[in-house]
Amino acid sequence: MAVTQFEAADARRCFPCWDDPAFKAKFKLTLEVPSDLVALSNMPVVKETVSGPIKTVYYEESPLMSTYLVAIVVGLFDYIESSTSEGTKVRVYTQVGKTNQGKFALDVAVKSLDLYKDYFATPYPLPKLDMIAIPDFAAGAMENYGLVTYRETALLYDELLSSASNKQQVAITVAHELAHQWFGNLVTMEWWTHLWLNEGFASWVSYLAVDSLFPEWNNWTQFLDETTSGLRLDALAESHPIEVEINHASEIDAIFDSISYDKGASVIRMLQSYLGAERFQKALASYIKKYAYSNAKTEDLWAVLEKESGEPVKDLMTTWTKQQGYPVIYAKLNGHDLELEQAQFLSDGSSGTGMWIVPITSCCGSYDAQKKFLLKGKTDKIHIKEFTASQSSDGDKNIWIKLNIDQTGFYRVKYDDELAAGLVNAIKAKKLSLMDKIGIVEDSYALSVARKQTLTSLLRLLNAYHDESDYTVLSHVTSVCLSISKISVDSTPDLNKDIKQLLINLLQPAAIKLGWDPKDGESHLDVMLRSLLLIALVRLGHNETINEGVRRFHIFLEDRKTYLLPPDTRKAAYLAVMRTVSTSNRSGYDALLKIYREAAEPQEKSRVLGSLSSSPDKDIVLEALNFMFTDEVRNQDSYYILGGISLEGREVAWTWLKTNWDHVLKTWKSSSLISDFINYIVSPFTSEEKAAEVSEFFACRIKPSFQRALNQSLERVRISARWIESIRSEPSLGQAVQELLQGTA
Repeated sequence: MAVTQFEAADARRCFPCWDDPAFKAKFKLTLEVPSDLVALSNMPVVKETVSGPIKTVYYEESPLMSTYLVAIVVGLFDYIESSTSEGTKVRVYTQVGKTNQGKFALDVAVKSLDLYKDYFATPYPLPKLDMIAIPDFAAGAMENYGLVTYRETALLYDELLSSASNKQQVAITVAHELAHQWFGNLVTMEWWTHLWLNEGFASWVSYLAVDSLFPEWNNWTQFLDETTSGLRLDALAESHPIEVEINHASEIDAIFDSISYDKGASVIRMLQSYLGAERFQKALASYIKKYAYSNAKTEDLWAVLEKESGEPVKDLMTTWTKQQGYPVIYAKLNGHDLELEQAQFLSDGSSGTGMWIVPITSCCGSYDAQKKFLLKGKTDKIHIKEFTASQSSDGDKNIWIKLNIDQTGFYRVKYDDELAAGLVNAIKAKKLSLMDKIGIVEDSYALSVARKQTLTSLLRLLNAYHDESDYTVLSHVTSVCLSISKISVDSTPDLNKDIKQLLINLLQPAAIKLGWDPKDGESHLDVMLRSLLLIALVRLGHNETINEGVRRFHIFLEDRKTYLLPPDTRKAAYLAVMRTVSTSNRSGYDALLKIYREAAEPQEKSRVLGSLSSSPDKDIVLEALNFMFTDEVRNQDSYYILGGISLEGREVAWTWLKTNWDHVLKTWKSSSLISDFINYIVSPFTSEEKAAEVSEFFACRIKPSFQRALNQSLERVRISARWIESIRSEPSLGQAVQELLQGTA
């Protein structure tokens, strides 16, 4: 098949044009293609003429649009179709024989178009919408006007062969790309500096749509995954502002990152929560009407929101989009005053000079009495009496104060010891919302990495989550547990076994309750939780889980339809098998390769690829890395193998990258894919010496397209090195681990 991908600046390679987003034009395309193939473009076909083996296809003229959204796809396809309530035809095209896997996406698409039409108070602008699954596609998906292209994993869902998390990913991706039909395609950013308007908005509004379609997925709580990745990247000195000056086409690709998408979406959520959902929606609808078929910059959006709401939106938001980073709010109790102070948060423990206008939300002892205000200076204070009047007087023991309610603000909070202890009690007493439980554990982890609090105190906090059973909370808890387990290998090898056991004890109760086998009528989130916990227990080296995974894997090898290993628990079993593989006992690796070669579904292939490099045996890791160079693995899928490399395989992976660097550069041309190699292979190291060695290797090999990825990876290595020093100097860590172990055993 033939497929175009013009964003950011490649339409000029197809036809002569002013290839900038602000030069909008109407497009009238004609294609000459082999007669037996399907040829699609942004608009419907007006007529076709056939002349022997070649046919000429004429398309309707498009409305005004930017060059980067023009698209052409030619190939052999089947399709299924449906219509919106307005009668717009929606189709999903797939390779021949796969259309039944497009049904779920088609359903989400039709409902999303209806929802957005109402939300933006503007009808879908084109006569048709096609979505098409492309087997080899560097991006995840691309929102071309009326012809949206996707990786197969982002569009296809098979009831029997896909996992619950695959289903969720398809829904979110489809909702994201269709949001672009308004935010991006109808109203387009004036220049790439304002890319975040496209991506941040599409990310935010996709959660709004999916939450409306699948309320039982608890999607807004899962949105904190986006906020977390934005906060983690933006705590690096090597981050960048949401609005980046772009002076050359070659610089554009590098800003399609977690700042444009995740921080962008998170500051929009913060603003919506500050202005209120209704005012915010009305203002957005006005903005879309005002700038339809033309271009807008960030300031244009602020102006409309300010006019509709009467709030100082521009002053507030400029502090979040034009400077990089975000604040940590230090909160301490002084008599009847809660004293607040802001400082820029950086993971290396230093303090930046940034200052923000921060929408502070707080509650005390219950969610009934909340206080909201803008922190405009360095410090401020709240009189506790303002909320506690309504509190019952059951002594101060149960009083807790939580800032940044439901984590709507893009900042972290560092509580003094007294406030922190109150929150631990509130977690144990089940007084906090899911989002607040997530916020507290994420902030504590980040503060521990930045050496603002001890690992000892973080472990004590985690202990308060021991009877947690909610997927959204545990997904953050397990991620923090796995990070602690990794750092302790290097920081305190003598304690590593005990720390791992402590983390296993923390996660095991929820895992035992769910078991390996799905239960009738269980929720979507419990299905995802089972997979999450089993994978975490395998990674933490829990022998029972590993042995059970291996046992089920062998049954699965004999009978691929066995109910003992459905798609949701396969990744855990594959990882368990790889923990037992070595050069002298490689049958598990070979069996996984066989499954990979026989699998038709990209989601199953990616599960295997994500496991192959996770063996503790260095030679097997090397073999998995070399497997990427064969034509059995698509370039787009290399990041699965890179992302799975075991801690034991770090050194061999780095040597492999140095040896093969020229080949990697030549083969993976896309800057985002090259960045994956650097990020996944360099970031896991934890010493200044290694950072220096990596720096030296790249000194004469650096290119602008991956400069930022390299700098960020090196910064992560140095942050880990400092964190290790700090952990080694904690006097009571060993004793605390023993105490906690006795308490959880």
